[in-house]
Amino acid sequence: MKRDWTIWFALGVVIFLLPIFIDSPYYYSVFIFIAINGMVVLGLTLLMGYAGQISLGHAGFFGLGAYLSAIFTVHFHINPWLAMFFAFLGTTAVGFILGFPTLRLHGHYLAMATLGLGIILQIIFKEEVEITGGPSGMGGIPYLKLLGWEFSNDHRYYYLCWIFMFVLLALSINLIHSRTGRAMRAISQNQIAASTLGIPVNWLKILIFALSAGYASLAGSLYAHYFTFINPSPFGFMASVKLVAMTVIGGSLSIWGALLGAGLFTALPEFLTVFEDYEMLVYGLILILVMIFAPQGLAGISRDFFQKLIRGRKRQNAQAG
Repeated sequence: MKRDWTIWFALGVVIFLLPIFIDSPYYYSVFIFIAINGMVVLGLTLLMGYAGQISLGHAGFFGLGAYLSAIFTVHFHINPWLAMFFAFLGTTAVGFILGFPTLRLHGHYLAMATLGLGIILQIIFKEEVEITGGPSGMGGIPYLKLLGWEFSNDHRYYYLCWIFMFVLLALSINLIHSRTGRAMRAISQNQIAASTLGIPVNWLKILIFALSAGYASLAGSLYAHYFTFINPSPFGFMASVKLVAMTVIGGSLSIWGALLGAGLFTALPEFLTVFEDYEMLVYGLILILVMIFAPQGLAGISRDFFQKLIRGRKRQNAQAG
């Protein structure tokens, strides 16, 4: 746990000082999207890596947070911060309710059920034209404001998104090192054995599913208030596939893998413009290679590298002594 907090602090210093070295709005937007995607993937990491479940519909929860926040502010003129809170409560409640029938399933049945949930949510975004604007989208979403500061430029929004990201990271670190976190890992290993130990397996799976939906909701709200316009296309099936790929490639057994996977997949499209028509094939190839040669993802590669480095230094010190 001490190591996690050390990494958290060091990363916080880097993120805080990074704007000193970048002055392009484009690079700010890339790092903003890394934080936003990282929030969703962090929730998926808790769900997939620590609770042993899978979801192919989290882009739907991401979109639900964005649309609820937009609807509350545009149609009901609610304060954007309060709208974000209501969107979080609403999305978490939806995740909790849908978790009851869905998480009784296992394996590919669970994957198909969550895929269906995501598709249903996107259909609602498209068909409820009077509320969501339908395929044409929904505009007029206000910027977030705090103490007279309006987060209407990339520099300010960069810090806002990363503050949210670090708060969620801190909550996740506390969670995985708590008694609940140990129970989650037991469930991911063997649900039957976990239940014999008195762990409320079904309840815990539902709660983690709802929590991960809440993480996605916060990311969606930040996305909506960043662009001030949303439409259904970013919240479809392919978006869910990318989010799962970020989780797996980053390393679903490490919360730091969420940042690594989100960072790689957010920046990667900028280097794949020459493969624009084959983008998903490239993503699929990367995913296959990682699963074959690095099943624990980028986080596992990084951990193994530093462990070998530490062992090498200890060996050198022992020989020198």
